[in-house]
Amino acid sequence: MTEVEGGLDEPAELEPEQGALDLADAGDRWDRADWERAAAGVLRKARRLGEDDPDALVWERLTRTTLDDIAVTPLGTSDLLDGLRTEGRPQRAGDWDVRAHLDLPAGAEARAANETLLVDLEGGVTSLWLCAAPDADLATALDGVLLDLAPVVLEARGDATDQQALAENFLDHAGERDLAAGTNLGADPLGAALRHGTGPAGDPAGEVDLAPLVAVARAAHERGLLGVVVDATAVHDRGASDAQELGWSMAVAAAYLRALTGAGLTVAQAAGLLEVRYAATDDQFATIAKLRAARRLWARVLELSGVTDEERLRLAQRQHVVTSRPMMSRYDPYVNMLRTTVAAFAAGVGGAEAVTVLPFDSPLGRPEALGRRIARNTSALLVDEAHVAHVADPAGGSYAVEKLTDDLAVAGWAELGRTEEVGGAAAALADGSLLARVARTVERRDDEVARRQRPLTGLTEFPQVDEVLPEREPVTPDSASGWVGVRPYGAAFEALRDDPPTARAFLATLGPVASHTARATFATNLLAAGGVGVDVAGATADVDALLSAYDGQRVAVLAGSDATYAAWGTAAARALREAGARHVVVAGKPLDGTDDACALGVDALSFLTRTREQLA
Repeated sequence: MTEVEGGLDEPAELEPEQGALDLADAGDRWDRADWERAAAGVLRKARRLGEDDPDALVWERLTRTTLDDIAVTPLGTSDLLDGLRTEGRPQRAGDWDVRAHLDLPAGAEARAANETLLVDLEGGVTSLWLCAAPDADLATALDGVLLDLAPVVLEARGDATDQQALAENFLDHAGERDLAAGTNLGADPLGAALRHGTGPAGDPAGEVDLAPLVAVARAAHERGLLGVVVDATAVHDRGASDAQELGWSMAVAAAYLRALTGAGLTVAQAAGLLEVRYAATDDQFATIAKLRAARRLWARVLELSGVTDEERLRLAQRQHVVTSRPMMSRYDPYVNMLRTTVAAFAAGVGGAEAVTVLPFDSPLGRPEALGRRIARNTSALLVDEAHVAHVADPAGGSYAVEKLTDDLAVAGWAELGRTEEVGGAAAALADGSLLARVARTVERRDDEVARRQRPLTGLTEFPQVDEVLPEREPVTPDSASGWVGVRPYGAAFEALRDDPPTARAFLATLGPVASHTARATFATNLLAAGGVGVDVAGATADVDALLSAYDGQRVAVLAGSDATYAAWGTAAARALREAGARHVVVAGKPLDGTDDACALGVDALSFLTRTREQLA
């Protein structure tokens, strides 16, 4: 037997039984100073910490700052939770709803869409998310779909009036049939205004009419359905940070609660009609924390709206989580499988009720059968083989996740406050204040991507310069609502790859292979990120050997060791210039005789732009 000392709020101290075996010897015990010393040793080898710097400086060196200015420490420790409220835990019990997305084409193509939906349902999908025109041929598209078993969530291509028309179209098609729990008529006027704005550069313009929202909500309430979607991915797709996405979702939800209660519904009735849609990125811990923070914020909104404790449990936020569109890339699209797998894992761990994995080939056009199959199987593998859904709140109790959850909840609440200060979500759209804040986030993210501090595999890192992309049927804004207003994180680099230069650069490798490989590889990958191919000199012993491999390229990039640069780097640069190179670059620190330099931390976008200009 053991004795437990201390009250319920104090740490329990367990006394071992007489003669009990202590399996941990002195060599297995480590404290904070031991970790700092070990981490400092690694940073000194990487030259990120000086020999005279204190070990404790590793916290500053390894702490990263998010786009919301939240500091994320390298090691989760119990003191991070001092005085914090650890709320927002998942409410889902069991498997999540595997929801397939489909842009429903018009006309005769509705039959092909129907075949796609049936394949998805037979393959393990449990609900459908249809993006369609108000007058879509739902009878053909949903032929054979058991609406009492498979929930359908609607998204109209257009404004609030179009949303109402699509909802009425769907209810006419359903008739008196029972509809599955979770079916949502999809009213979201503010989300539509943000995604389909008609102002300058696609920004929202004019007032947003919430009357169609009330009409759809009433119809949903009468049928016992969900009727409203708060689509926070609309602001995420424009480049918003996690806190901005959270704040926008709460501001829109508050606006909808006001409109619906003003139309005669109770707060509980109105809240019960809502589902919130968030984006999941491949930053798994941030995604997990965001979903947990969202539930905490929603509970606070309900509390301030006068909802009782018991009702708040019943009205816990219902989350539909979609793998992020802007994190995906058109180049090396197969990497999108890895991104969406991590994102889906985070969505499940974060407690999402429904998860949509977008097909890896979505950025290229209309996804084909392989992409859709892998998308639905991602959830199947996570649920049925990895058993991710069978653990209640796997991240619960993690010091790092609990701290990040609290930080994001505080930042999201502050963002909600900024929106409410100008009059709410509609006013923040009309006066441009929301998109102005998002624009600052985009600028900051773009700078990090440009400097490759936020790497994008296959695009800014390890790109394939001569890649042949798989062909997909193109889509237009009229047939692909979800991709309207999406700004990919790698947009600037994709633009470079879309228009590659016809000329190649000369990679002037100095010295034997062993001495130039590291910098040659760095330079090759960097240039490939801008669509620039290279002709490699190979092993060279001196300037004459280098010149014998040179073939008149306008740009030459020196790649060698520091010792080789010191011995004959400047002479090589001058010789190449005399032989016809108009622009000489060195991989590493600046060198006499060169025009430019590239090394770790360089603004890759600016460097590539300058280099491409010289190649033109």
